[in-house]
Amino acid sequence: MKVVIAPDSFKGCLTAFEVAQAIERGIKRVMPAAETLLVPMADGGEGTMESLITATNGRKVEVTVRGPLLDRVQAAYGILGDEETCVIEMACASGLCLVEPGNLNPLITTTYGMGELIQKALNDGYRKFILALGGSATNDAGVGMLQALGINMLDNEGINVGFGGAELSRIVEIDMQDFDSRIAECEFLIATDVQNPLIGADGASKVFSPQKGATPVMVETLEEALSIWADLVEIKTGMRLHSKAGAGAAGGIGGAFQAFFPSQTKRGVDIVNKFTNLTEKLSGAQCVFTGEGQIDYQTASGKTPMGVAEEAKKKRIPVFALAGSIGTGFEVLYKHGITSVHSIVNTPMSIQEALERGAELLENLAEQVMRTYMASLEQ
Repeated sequence: MKVVIAPDSFKGCLTAFEVAQAIERGIKRVMPAAETLLVPMADGGEGTMESLITATNGRKVEVTVRGPLLDRVQAAYGILGDEETCVIEMACASGLCLVEPGNLNPLITTTYGMGELIQKALNDGYRKFILALGGSATNDAGVGMLQALGINMLDNEGINVGFGGAELSRIVEIDMQDFDSRIAECEFLIATDVQNPLIGADGASKVFSPQKGATPVMVETLEEALSIWADLVEIKTGMRLHSKAGAGAAGGIGGAFQAFFPSQTKRGVDIVNKFTNLTEKLSGAQCVFTGEGQIDYQTASGKTPMGVAEEAKKKRIPVFALAGSIGTGFEVLYKHGITSVHSIVNTPMSIQEALERGAELLENLAEQVMRTYMASLEQ
Protein backbone atom coordinates (compact mmCIF):
# COMPACT_ATOMS: atom_id res chain seq x y z
CA MET A 1 0.00 0.00 0.00
CA LYS A 2 1.30 3.42 -0.99
CA VAL A 3 0.44 6.40 1.25
CA VAL A 4 1.44 9.97 0.38
CA ILE A 5 1.97 12.27 3.38
CA ALA A 6 1.87 15.91 2.25
CA PRO A 7 1.23 18.31 5.16
CA ASP A 8 2.05 21.93 5.87
CA SER A 9 3.80 22.93 9.09
CA PHE A 10 1.98 23.32 12.38
CA LYS A 11 3.14 26.86 13.10
CA GLY A 12 4.83 27.31 16.43
CA CYS A 13 4.92 23.56 16.91
CA LEU A 14 6.34 21.41 14.09
CA THR A 15 7.87 21.90 10.65
CA ALA A 16 6.14 20.30 7.68
CA PHE A 17 8.76 17.55 7.63
CA GLU A 18 8.31 16.89 11.35
CA VAL A 19 4.53 16.71 10.83
CA ALA A 20 5.03 14.23 7.99
CA GLN A 21 7.36 12.10 10.13
CA ALA A 22 4.85 11.96 13.00
CA ILE A 23 2.06 10.94 10.63
CA GLU A 24 4.29 8.29 9.11
CA ARG A 25 5.02 6.79 12.53
CA GLY A 26 1.29 6.51 13.23
CA ILE A 27 0.62 4.86 9.88
CA LYS A 28 3.46 2.38 10.38
CA ARG A 29 1.89 1.20 13.64
CA VAL A 30 -0.99 -0.10 11.56
CA MET A 31 0.77 -0.95 8.29
CA PRO A 32 4.48 -1.54 8.92
CA ALA A 33 5.00 -2.57 5.30
CA ALA A 34 3.23 0.46 3.82
CA GLU A 35 5.17 2.51 1.28
CA THR A 36 5.05 6.01 2.78
CA LEU A 37 6.13 8.96 0.65
CA LEU A 38 6.83 12.15 2.62
CA VAL A 39 6.24 15.39 0.71
CA PRO A 40 6.58 18.42 3.05
CA MET A 41 4.36 21.18 1.66
CA ALA A 42 3.65 24.90 2.03
CA ASP A 43 1.35 27.50 0.47
CA GLY A 44 3.39 30.68 0.29
CA GLY A 45 3.59 31.18 4.05
CA GLU A 46 6.21 30.14 6.55
CA GLY A 47 7.96 26.96 5.51
CA THR A 48 7.77 27.61 1.75
CA MET A 49 11.50 28.20 1.40
CA GLU A 50 12.30 25.07 3.39
CA SER A 51 9.89 22.99 1.34
CA LEU A 52 11.32 24.17 -1.97
CA ILE A 53 14.99 23.79 -1.09
CA THR A 54 14.29 20.33 0.37
CA ALA A 55 12.44 19.27 -2.78
CA THR A 56 15.24 20.46 -5.07
CA ASN A 57 18.30 19.68 -2.92
CA GLY A 58 18.97 23.37 -2.55
CA ARG A 59 20.71 25.36 0.17
CA LYS A 60 20.37 28.43 2.41
CA VAL A 61 22.39 31.63 2.50
CA GLU A 62 22.45 33.35 5.90
CA VAL A 63 21.93 37.13 5.91
CA THR A 64 21.61 39.74 8.65
CA VAL A 65 18.87 42.28 7.94
CA ARG A 66 16.59 44.70 9.74
CA GLY A 67 13.53 43.11 11.30
CA PRO A 68 10.00 44.52 11.42
CA LEU A 69 11.02 46.92 14.21
CA LEU A 70 14.37 47.76 12.55
CA ASP A 71 16.36 45.61 14.96
CA ARG A 72 19.01 43.34 13.44
CA VAL A 73 17.77 39.80 12.82
CA GLN A 74 19.34 36.70 11.33
CA ALA A 75 17.50 35.78 8.14
CA ALA A 76 18.22 33.66 5.09
CA TYR A 77 17.31 33.14 1.49
CA GLY A 78 17.22 29.84 -0.33
CA ILE A 79 18.87 28.71 -3.55
CA LEU A 80 17.12 25.92 -5.40
CA GLY A 81 19.00 22.95 -6.76
CA ASP A 82 19.28 24.61 -10.17
CA GLU A 83 21.63 27.17 -8.54
CA GLU A 84 19.74 29.87 -10.43
CA THR A 85 16.51 30.42 -8.54
CA CYS A 86 16.45 32.37 -5.29
CA VAL A 87 13.62 31.80 -2.80
CA ILE A 88 12.84 34.55 -0.30
CA GLU A 89 10.35 34.02 2.48
CA MET A 90 8.94 37.26 3.80
CA ALA A 91 8.49 35.87 7.31
CA CYS A 92 12.28 35.49 7.61
CA ALA A 93 12.81 39.26 7.54
CA SER A 94 9.44 40.88 8.22
CA GLY A 95 7.44 38.17 9.95
CA LEU A 96 5.17 37.95 12.96
CA CYS A 97 7.55 35.37 14.37
CA LEU A 98 10.18 38.11 14.82
CA VAL A 99 8.08 40.34 17.09
CA GLU A 100 7.03 39.66 20.66
CA PRO A 101 3.21 39.65 20.88
CA GLY A 102 3.22 42.68 23.17
CA ASN A 103 5.26 44.69 20.65
CA LEU A 104 3.12 44.08 17.58
CA ASN A 105 2.17 47.39 15.98
CA PRO A 106 1.51 47.64 12.22
CA LEU A 107 1.69 51.44 12.43
CA ILE A 108 5.46 51.12 12.77
CA THR A 109 6.49 47.68 11.53
CA THR A 110 8.31 47.73 8.20
CA THR A 111 9.20 45.50 5.26
CA TYR A 112 12.64 47.13 4.96
CA GLY A 113 14.38 43.83 5.75
CA MET A 114 12.55 42.12 2.89
CA GLY A 115 14.10 44.68 0.56
CA GLU A 116 17.50 44.03 2.08
CA LEU A 117 17.15 40.30 1.40
CA ILE A 118 16.29 40.99 -2.25
CA GLN A 119 19.22 43.41 -2.51
CA LYS A 120 21.64 40.86 -1.04
CA ALA A 121 20.48 38.22 -3.54
CA LEU A 122 20.88 40.73 -6.38
CA ASN A 123 24.42 41.46 -5.19
CA ASP A 124 25.11 37.72 -5.23
CA GLY A 125 24.10 37.58 -8.87
CA TYR A 126 20.57 36.12 -8.77
CA ARG A 127 17.92 37.34 -11.17
CA LYS A 128 15.23 34.69 -10.86
CA PHE A 129 13.12 34.84 -7.71
CA ILE A 130 10.29 33.09 -5.93
CA LEU A 131 8.89 35.29 -3.17
CA ALA A 132 6.71 33.75 -0.44
CA LEU A 133 4.55 36.42 1.19
CA GLY A 134 2.84 34.77 4.16
CA GLY A 135 3.29 35.49 7.85
CA SER A 136 4.09 39.21 7.73
CA ALA A 137 3.98 41.52 10.76
CA THR A 138 3.52 44.55 8.53
CA ASN A 139 0.88 46.74 6.92
CA ASP A 140 3.11 49.18 5.04
CA ALA A 141 2.14 48.12 1.48
CA GLY A 142 5.74 47.08 0.87
CA VAL A 143 6.94 50.68 1.08
CA GLY A 144 9.77 49.72 3.45
CA MET A 145 10.96 47.15 0.93
CA LEU A 146 10.85 49.76 -1.84
CA GLN A 147 12.80 52.18 0.34
CA ALA A 148 15.51 49.58 0.88
CA LEU A 149 15.76 49.16 -2.89
CA GLY A 150 16.23 52.87 -3.53
CA ILE A 151 12.81 54.43 -4.01
CA ASN A 152 12.51 57.71 -2.14
CA MET A 153 9.17 58.33 -0.43
CA LEU A 154 9.03 62.10 -0.06
CA ASP A 155 6.84 64.24 2.17
CA ASN A 156 5.62 67.76 1.35
CA GLU A 157 9.06 69.16 2.20
CA GLY A 158 10.88 66.75 -0.09
CA ILE A 159 12.24 64.70 2.82
CA ASN A 160 12.08 60.90 3.02
CA VAL A 161 9.35 59.70 5.36
CA GLY A 162 10.04 57.13 8.06
CA PHE A 163 9.02 53.49 8.28
CA GLY A 164 5.74 51.73 9.01
CA GLY A 165 2.13 51.78 7.90
CA ALA A 166 1.32 55.14 9.44
CA GLU A 167 4.03 56.90 7.43
CA LEU A 168 2.26 56.19 4.14
CA SER A 169 -0.15 59.02 4.79
CA ARG A 170 2.77 61.50 4.72
CA ILE A 171 3.99 60.53 1.25
CA VAL A 172 3.28 63.04 -1.49
CA GLU A 173 5.81 61.90 -4.12
CA ILE A 174 7.26 58.54 -5.20
CA ASP A 175 10.77 59.32 -6.48
CA MET A 176 12.14 56.35 -8.45
CA GLN A 177 15.37 57.83 -9.80
CA ASP A 178 17.47 55.70 -7.40
CA PHE A 179 15.40 52.51 -7.73
CA ASP A 180 17.72 49.54 -8.18
CA SER A 181 18.00 49.15 -11.95
CA ARG A 182 18.73 45.41 -11.61
CA ILE A 183 15.07 44.80 -10.70
CA ALA A 184 14.11 45.27 -14.35
CA GLU A 185 16.45 42.40 -15.31
CA CYS A 186 14.69 39.92 -13.02
CA GLU A 187 11.78 37.51 -12.96
CA PHE A 188 9.69 37.49 -9.79
CA LEU A 189 7.18 34.73 -9.10
CA ILE A 190 5.00 35.75 -6.15
CA ALA A 191 3.65 32.91 -4.01
CA THR A 192 0.61 33.69 -1.90
CA ASP A 193 -2.68 32.18 -0.75
CA VAL A 194 -4.34 35.60 -0.48
CA GLN A 195 -6.42 37.30 -3.17
CA ASN A 196 -7.59 40.28 -1.09
CA PRO A 197 -7.51 43.77 -2.60
CA LEU A 198 -5.41 46.54 -1.08
CA ILE A 199 -8.22 48.54 0.53
CA GLY A 200 -11.88 48.16 1.43
CA ALA A 201 -13.84 45.73 3.58
CA ASP A 202 -11.76 42.80 2.27
CA GLY A 203 -8.52 44.75 2.15
CA ALA A 204 -5.22 44.37 3.96
CA SER A 205 -5.97 46.70 6.87
CA LYS A 206 -9.47 45.59 7.76
CA VAL A 207 -8.93 41.85 7.35
CA PHE A 208 -5.35 41.23 8.43
CA SER A 209 -3.99 44.12 10.50
CA PRO A 210 -5.89 43.09 13.68
CA GLN A 211 -3.86 39.86 13.62
CA LYS A 212 -0.75 42.05 13.63
CA GLY A 213 -1.69 44.08 16.67
CA ALA A 214 -3.97 46.75 15.24
CA THR A 215 -6.74 48.19 17.40
CA PRO A 216 -9.98 49.35 15.72
CA VAL A 217 -8.61 52.91 15.68
CA MET A 218 -5.34 51.70 14.14
CA VAL A 219 -7.27 49.84 11.46
CA GLU A 220 -8.92 53.06 10.30
CA THR A 221 -5.59 54.92 10.36
CA LEU A 222 -3.97 52.20 8.28
CA GLU A 223 -6.88 52.08 5.85
CA GLU A 224 -6.61 55.81 5.22
CA ALA A 225 -2.84 55.53 4.77
CA LEU A 226 -3.19 52.70 2.24
CA SER A 227 -5.81 54.69 0.33
CA ILE A 228 -3.43 57.64 0.02
CA TRP A 229 -0.68 55.28 -1.11
CA ALA A 230 -2.91 53.57 -3.68
CA ASP A 231 -3.84 56.94 -5.18
CA LEU A 232 -0.15 57.87 -5.50
CA VAL A 233 0.72 54.53 -7.12
CA GLU A 234 -2.05 54.99 -9.67
CA ILE A 235 -0.73 58.44 -10.56
CA LYS A 236 2.85 57.15 -10.80
CA THR A 237 2.33 53.84 -12.61
CA GLY A 238 -1.22 53.87 -13.96
CA MET A 239 -2.00 50.72 -11.99
CA ARG A 240 -5.03 50.86 -9.72
CA LEU A 241 -4.27 48.71 -6.71
CA HIS A 242 -7.32 49.72 -4.69
CA SER A 243 -9.45 46.73 -5.71
CA LYS A 244 -6.84 44.62 -7.50
CA ALA A 245 -6.85 40.96 -6.47
CA GLY A 246 -3.79 39.99 -4.46
CA ALA A 247 -2.66 43.58 -3.84
CA GLY A 248 -3.57 43.23 -0.17
CA ALA A 249 -1.36 40.19 0.39
CA ALA A 250 1.06 40.47 3.33
CA GLY A 251 -0.01 43.91 4.43
CA GLY A 252 -0.15 45.23 0.88
CA ILE A 253 3.28 44.17 -0.32
CA GLY A 254 1.52 42.13 -2.99
CA GLY A 255 0.49 45.40 -4.60
CA ALA A 256 4.05 46.73 -4.51
CA PHE A 257 5.26 43.75 -6.51
CA GLN A 258 2.42 44.14 -8.99
CA ALA A 259 3.11 47.84 -9.55
CA PHE A 260 6.90 48.11 -9.43
CA PHE A 261 8.36 44.68 -10.27
CA PRO A 262 8.32 42.44 -13.36
CA SER A 263 6.25 39.82 -11.61
CA GLN A 264 3.45 37.31 -11.81
CA THR A 265 1.41 36.00 -8.89
CA LYS A 266 0.38 32.37 -8.37
CA ARG A 267 -1.11 30.36 -5.55
CA GLY A 268 1.70 29.34 -3.29
CA VAL A 269 0.49 25.77 -3.03
CA ASP A 270 0.53 25.42 -6.83
CA ILE A 271 4.14 26.57 -6.94
CA VAL A 272 5.13 24.10 -4.23
CA ASN A 273 3.13 21.36 -5.97
CA LYS A 274 5.21 21.93 -9.10
CA PHE A 275 8.61 21.85 -7.42
CA THR A 276 7.81 18.87 -5.20
CA ASN A 277 6.30 16.93 -8.12
CA LEU A 278 3.32 16.18 -5.91
CA THR A 279 1.03 15.24 -8.80
CA GLU A 280 3.46 12.59 -10.05
CA LYS A 281 4.06 11.27 -6.54
CA LEU A 282 0.32 10.73 -6.06
CA SER A 283 0.24 8.14 -8.83
CA GLY A 284 -0.57 4.73 -7.42
CA ALA A 285 -1.34 6.01 -3.91
CA GLN A 286 -4.24 4.42 -2.01
CA CYS A 287 -4.71 7.40 0.30
CA VAL A 288 -3.23 10.79 1.21
CA PHE A 289 -2.62 12.47 4.54
CA THR A 290 -2.33 16.26 4.71
CA GLY A 291 -2.84 18.90 7.38
CA GLU A 292 -2.00 22.24 8.97
CA GLY A 293 -2.21 23.91 12.37
CA GLN A 294 -5.81 25.07 11.98
CA ILE A 295 -8.30 23.97 9.38
CA ASP A 296 -11.36 26.16 8.82
CA TYR A 297 -13.15 28.03 6.04
CA GLN A 298 -9.95 29.97 5.23
CA THR A 299 -8.25 26.72 4.24
CA ALA A 300 -10.42 26.77 1.12
CA SER A 301 -8.76 30.00 -0.03
CA GLY A 302 -5.84 27.99 -1.37
CA LYS A 303 -3.97 26.71 1.63
CA THR A 304 -1.99 23.49 1.59
CA PRO A 305 -4.71 20.92 2.51
CA MET A 306 -6.98 22.25 -0.21
CA GLY A 307 -4.22 22.30 -2.83
CA VAL A 308 -3.19 18.74 -1.99
CA ALA A 309 -6.80 17.57 -2.01
CA GLU A 310 -7.51 19.14 -5.40
CA GLU A 311 -4.65 17.15 -6.94
CA ALA A 312 -5.69 13.92 -5.21
CA LYS A 313 -9.31 14.40 -6.26
CA LYS A 314 -8.26 14.27 -9.92
CA LYS A 315 -6.99 10.76 -9.27
CA ARG A 316 -9.92 9.81 -6.99
CA ILE A 317 -7.67 9.26 -3.99
CA PRO A 318 -9.17 9.77 -0.50
CA VAL A 319 -7.58 12.55 1.55
CA PHE A 320 -7.46 12.73 5.34
CA ALA A 321 -6.71 16.15 6.81
CA LEU A 322 -5.19 16.32 10.31
CA ALA A 323 -5.21 19.61 12.23
CA GLY A 324 -4.18 21.08 15.53
CA SER A 325 -7.63 22.61 15.73
CA ILE A 326 -10.75 22.74 13.58
CA GLY A 327 -12.56 26.05 13.09
CA THR A 328 -15.87 27.07 11.58
CA GLY A 329 -16.79 26.43 7.98
CA PHE A 330 -14.31 23.60 7.38
CA GLU A 331 -17.10 21.57 5.73
CA VAL A 332 -16.58 23.52 2.48
CA LEU A 333 -13.40 21.49 1.99
CA TYR A 334 -15.34 18.33 1.28
CA LYS A 335 -16.24 19.55 -2.19
CA HIS A 336 -12.57 20.18 -2.93
CA GLY A 337 -11.56 16.56 -2.34
CA ILE A 338 -10.95 16.23 1.39
CA THR A 339 -12.57 13.04 2.69
CA SER A 340 -12.51 13.84 6.40
CA VAL A 341 -11.02 16.34 8.86
CA HIS A 342 -9.61 15.37 12.27
CA SER A 343 -8.17 17.25 15.24
CA ILE A 344 -5.19 16.01 17.24
CA VAL A 345 -6.84 17.20 20.48
CA ASN A 346 -8.29 14.02 21.99
CA THR A 347 -9.06 15.31 25.48
CA PRO A 348 -9.50 18.72 27.15
CA MET A 349 -6.10 20.42 27.18
CA SER A 350 -4.48 23.85 27.01
CA ILE A 351 -3.03 25.23 23.79
CA GLN A 352 0.39 25.01 25.40
CA GLU A 353 -0.03 21.32 26.12
CA ALA A 354 -1.21 20.68 22.56
CA LEU A 355 1.87 22.46 21.22
CA GLU A 356 4.23 20.56 23.50
CA ARG A 357 2.65 17.21 22.64
CA GLY A 358 2.08 17.96 18.96
CA ALA A 359 4.18 15.15 17.51
CA GLU A 360 2.79 12.55 19.92
CA LEU A 361 -0.81 13.61 19.30
CA LEU A 362 -0.32 13.62 15.53
CA GLU A 363 1.17 10.15 15.63
CA ASN A 364 -1.75 8.81 17.68
CA LEU A 365 -4.31 10.46 15.42
CA ALA A 366 -2.70 9.15 12.25
CA GLU A 367 -2.84 5.65 13.69
CA GLN A 368 -6.56 5.93 14.46
CA VAL A 369 -7.41 7.37 11.03
CA MET A 370 -5.39 4.64 9.33
CA ARG A 371 -7.11 1.91 11.37
CA THR A 372 -10.50 3.28 10.33
CA TYR A 373 -9.44 3.44 6.69
CA MET A 374 -8.12 -0.14 6.71
CA ALA A 375 -11.32 -1.38 8.31
CA SER A 376 -13.35 0.28 5.55
CA LEU A 377 -11.37 -1.63 2.93
CA GLU A 378 -12.24 -4.96 4.56
CA GLN A 379 -15.99 -4.38 4.30
